[in-house]
Formats: sequence, structure tokens, C-alpha cells
Amino acid sequence: MAETEQTVYIVEDDEAVRDSLSMLLRSEGLAVAGYERATRFLEDWHGGMQGCIVLDIRMPEMDGMELQEELIERGSHLPIIFVTGHGDVPLAVEAMRKGAVDFIEKPYREDQLLEKIRGALATDAEQHQGREEKRLIEERLEQLTPREREIMDRMVAGQANKVIAIELDISQRTVEIHRSRVMHKMGTHSLAQLVRMVMSVRDGDPE
Repeated sequence: MAETEQTVYIVEDDEAVRDSLSMLLRSEGLAVAGYERATRFLEDWHGGMQGCIVLDIRMPEMDGMELQEELIERGSHLPIIFVTGHGDVPLAVEAMRKGAVDFIEKPYREDQLLEKIRGALATDAEQHQGREEKRLIEERLEQLTPREREIMDRMVAGQANKVIAIELDISQRTVEIHRSRVMHKMGTHSLAQLVRMVMSVRDGDPE
């Protein structure tokens, strides 16, 4: 699967601010896409986007808070940094309660905003890696036969081969063969790692 480039999506109705920020980020080697309206960004949004959003709170038609709500409804994973002014810090705090990663007040220092953006991009990369690992585990689980999945569930529950054989009324050698196939298909030689893999797609990371 081809890698998708991380992009900083600037949603800001002030053209001068949007253009100057775009120039700054491009000078730092970052990919940038600018939008003057939240509705325009939503037209382009798709679930495969990687990067982060620098989002102004006060905008016509649809403000930043409304855009955040819509993205939550759509299941977006993009980290959001809110740009606030007009005494909007309480709104920004509320936005962070809903999942925004940070906010910055106008006027802001360029180096300060860059630091927040790099932090958001790092968060996005980490979360993307986690989602990809989960997808890979789910694909491997789909390759298991019903019997292999049954035995894997008992392995994960901590049952010994002898106990599994008795409860399923099969030979211990048969259990060992299925166990070996499970480990091979799941891409691990460690029972502890198998447990972590299965739990990460069922109940979240146990750590």
C-alpha cells in the first residue's frame, strides 16, 4: 500500500493569514493545503487523510467548532490545532475536551505554532501506525479457519494444550498442529505477543 503524505490543512478565512502560514510551512518542507471555508475542506475530506488541521475558530458559514463536530461524526482521525482570538480561549478549551490536540492564541509566534504543528504531525503518525497494525492483525485473523480460531481463543485464555485437547475431544498432537498454524498465520512465535495482538483488536491495548 502506497504511503500517503502528511499534509497540514489550514482552514482560515483570512487570506493574508492563510497565505503567510502556507509560505512558512512550505519553507519548513511541509506539505500544505489551504481552505478559506470549512465547507470547502469537508468537500475534500476523506478518511485516508494524514497530517493535521490548523483551524480558526471564528469563520463564516461554518465555524471551527462546527467543523470539529462534523469531523467527529465522520470518524476523522486528523489532529486539530485551533487558532483562537476574540477571547475564545474557553471555546478552545471545550474543543480540546472534544479531542483537539492543542490551541494557540492570536497573535502567535511562528516558532511556537511550528512546534505545535510538528507535535500534531507526530501524534498523527503514531496513531496511523497503530491503525495500520490493527488492520494487519485483523487481516491475519481472517486467514484462520474456524477450528484454528477456536484453539487460538483457548490459547489466549491461557489453556494448556492438554486441556484444549480434552475439552474439544481431539488429540493433543492435533492441538499442537493447529497451534503451530495459528502462530505461523499470525506472524509470531510468542504466546505473549499473540495475546497482545488479539487483545489490541478486541478490547484495546492491554498496556
